Amino acid sequence: MDTLNDAQSTQIQGLRWYVVSTKVNHEKHVERNIAHAGIECYLPLLKERRIVRNQIITTINPLFPGYMFVRIDLAQHYRTVNYARGVRKIVGFGPRPVEVDSAMINSLRSRVSSSETDMLQRPEKLGHGQRVHIQGGPLSGLEAVFVGGMSGRQRAMVLLQALSLQARVVIEVDRLVPSVAA
Repeated sequence: MDTLNDAQSTQIQGLRWYVVSTKVNHEKHVERNIAHAGIECYLPLLKERRIVRNQIITTINPLFPGYMFVRIDLAQHYRTVNYARGVRKIVGFGPRPVEVDSAMINSLRSRVSSSETDMLQRPEKLGHGQRVHIQGGPLSGLEAVFVGGMSGRQRAMVLLQALSLQARVVIEVDRLVPSVAA
């Protein structure tokens, strides 16, 4: 029985996570094609609210449009993945594909699965320079300054100020709540 476990662990050690670049809007088809070949895939999805014909609808879209993750042994599955229908390429720098740390995939899985269940209420209209509080997601609990909305999507640009560092971040408008003056 120990021999079987050793063989399984040796087989699992050859499996690594990689990023696959897909054709535009083909992520779900690529996931289905590659999974059909018996390869583990991960396509993180995000619930978004959009305005379509003056109605707010909820859609589920890829968190990283045009990209997904696969767990493969390069020697065995490179051609199967790289030449699957809808795949542009396995992302790499130079001739060799770049591995993604499995801890990063696990962290992403836990964040996406927990954030998919909580949809926040649409906030009131925010003004340029207004202080906002971020609810939900990896930046939850931080305060920022509203810079402006972004066209086409329900996202906004905010200026984060933390640890003597200023950074502009794009975030869903639904996660912003006006800060109450103390």
